[in-house]
Order: sequence, then structure tokens, then C-alpha cells
Amino acid sequence: MTRKLAGMVACLALVSAGCKGAGREAAVKVDTTQLAAFAPLPDVMASAANPITEAKVDLGRRLYYETKLSAGNDMSCNSCHDLARYGADTGAVSIGHQGKKGTRNGQTVYNAAGHLAQFWDGRAPDVEAQALGPILNPVEMGMPAAPAVIARLRADANYRRRFAAAFPGERDPVTYPNLGRAIGAFERKLVTPSRWDRFLRHEDTALTNAEKVGFNTFATTGCTSCHQGPYVGGGMYMKVGMVRPWPDTTDVGRMAVTHQPGDRMMFKVPSLRNVEHTAPYFHNGAVRSLDTAVVWMARYQLGKELTTQQVAEIVTWLRSLSGPLPMQYIARPTGSE
Repeated sequence: MTRKLAGMVACLALVSAGCKGAGREAAVKVDTTQLAAFAPLPDVMASAANPITEAKVDLGRRLYYETKLSAGNDMSCNSCHDLARYGADTGAVSIGHQGKKGTRNGQTVYNAAGHLAQFWDGRAPDVEAQALGPILNPVEMGMPAAPAVIARLRADANYRRRFAAAFPGERDPVTYPNLGRAIGAFERKLVTPSRWDRFLRHEDTALTNAEKVGFNTFATTGCTSCHQGPYVGGGMYMKVGMVRPWPDTTDVGRMAVTHQPGDRMMFKVPSLRNVEHTAPYFHNGAVRSLDTAVVWMARYQLGKELTTQQVAEIVTWLRSLSGPLPMQYIARPTGSE
């Protein structure tokens, strides 16, 4: 090899090495003290009061899609909480029986069984109680009373058999409370783990550097004061408009349930799991853009005005909270088997 050729080879080697070195991006570090406020999702959101069995889940899945639970035989739980669309309503408020409009945005049922309570105002303690409310609500599914619901189910031999299998040993298993227990058992397995859970289990490469930067921005902004735990929310009530007055104060929130003045404008903190798929946002569905929702939260809850870059960083991390839907588990039942 000539001296000139050897020099060219050496030069190319240096350039190649430089390119490889330039391609290695230094890993972003996440503050471990901030991570202490979070935990991975459980495999199942279990309840000692309502043990999960295969027969109960099977019944609950059918009831979740059952239009017989509505006055017009045209609505089911899935009508407003479409499991194939991340379990939330796409409208600002849900449209119920005879086209009547609700007053609040329909929250997702995914991962909801682990929250401290159900509904924006926490009026139901668990998913078993929550499942029973909309059926008798004249604005939602419109059934006149629980006996009318149970009469429809008892008239169906397939349901009589399934209730007996789900609640063995009971003399009369087709009851309104058991209807709630069955749907609740099904919903307790609606869990959507994401790359965030893998990261929390010490798989550092589960998040990109940009997502880690986004989490750091989320944490330093102060968002973790409300959005924390395995559900990144859902664990407390908080007043909307903590620092600056909320734009719309017509809905008094939890005060309508407790009748305590201190609960005015208090709402359950929503979970941020799958948040990119559950627009519109807030109790009245006032905002459709996730970027805008982040701006509002910083402004009204924390008194901070975020830059466009800070918003983009936070939204980048929020997308890491989206998990795949359990398509086989949520498949709509067919036939009587």
C-alpha cells in the first residue's frame, strides 16, 4: 500500500469513528426522587369485596355491550365508553336516551377501577356502583327502575344461566347489585400498561431521551403534585382554578354531592393514562387539544405560563403513557355461547 493510500485509509477511519461517536446521544437522566411518586400499573385492579372469576367477567363483558339495559334498547355502557376508542366519549358531553345531553364529559373506563372513586364528583365509591348509575339515569340509559332492568334479564334464559354461573350458590342470582358486580369485575381487568411502566420497572431504554426530558419538565413544572401514582392521577380531589379563576364556574363539582361549601369546584383529578386518545378534556369537555389542556393546567392550577417548547416536551412524555388496547379481552360477545 502506498503512503498516500495509507493516509487516505487512516483519514476515512477517523471520519467513520467520528460519525459513530456523533451518533451516540448521551442518555438523559430522570430525577429518581420524582419517580418515587409513581408506580407501574397492577395486572388487575382487584377488589376483596368483588372477587374476579372467569364466569363473572364473561357475564360482565356481555352486560357492558347489552342494549337491553336501556329504555330504548339502543344504548349500552359501550355507547358512551367505547372500548375500541380508549373507553371515552369523543363529544364534549355524552348523548343519552332520546338524544338528551349530559352535563359532563364521559371519562375513560380503562384503568378507572383503581381510582379513589368514580365520576368527576366521586359520587360512586367503585366501578360496581358506577355501573348501576347510568342505567337508571333519565338522561343516560333511561330505564325507569331497577325491577324493570332485572325483568328484562330474567326473561332471557341465557342470562339466567350466566348469572347462576357467575354467582353460584345464590338462590336468586339475577339481581341489580349482581349486575353491577359483573360489569365491575370485567372493568377491573381493563388495564393498559405502556412503555412508562417498563421504564418504572428499570428498563431505562423504554423511554426516548425526548420523553425523559418531557417527564423532567412535567415534574419541575409541578404537575406531579396532583398527577402521580400508578394511574398518574385518579387519587385525589382538587379544586379547578387553584391559582387563577377557572373560566367556567357553572358546575360546582363535588359540592353537589357533599353540600359542603369547601367542595365547590372540586373534581377528581383525572388519570393521564392514554390521555392523548381521550379528548376532549376537563369535566365539561371544553378543550380538544392536548397542548391547550397542558397550558390550561399550568396557568390555572399552578399560575405558570409555559413556553411552546415546554408544552411540546410535556406532551411528548404524556404520549408514553398510552398502552395498547386489549383487543381480545374487549371483543364484543356474539351468540349465546
